Formats: sequence, C-alpha cells, structure tokens
Amino acid sequence: MIFEDEPRPRPRTAFQPALLEGWAEDDLRTYIGELRAEITRAEAAIAARAHQRAAAEAFFRKPGG
Repeated sequence: MIFEDEPRPRPRTAFQPALLEGWAEDDLRTYIGELRAEITRAEAAIAARAHQRAAAEAFFRKPGG
C-alpha cells in the first residue's frame, strides 16, 4: 500500500532517441525489435490499467445506474 508521504515511482523523462549514424543494418534491425517489444510492453500496461479501472467502476456503480 502506498501512503501519501511515501515517494511514488516517477515516470521516465522524455524519450532520447539513439544516434544511429554508424550502426550496422543488423544492429538497426535489432534496435527496432527492442523498441517494438517495449511498445508492446507499454501497451499491455495501459490495457491492464484500463481493465482495473473498468472493474473498479463496475464495482462501485450504483445498481440500476
């Protein structure tokens, strides 16, 4: 449980793109794969939060409303 006086995890700062000059084609493809995996992970986290919010809203919804 997080209390108000406990520090919360801070969101990351703005994305800093890598300098791609001099990268081999295989390295670029690997980098793209890593970025896609991170996007998929972030989308899953968003979906999980949306599911939790919907469940909480359904739980606290007034009957017949």
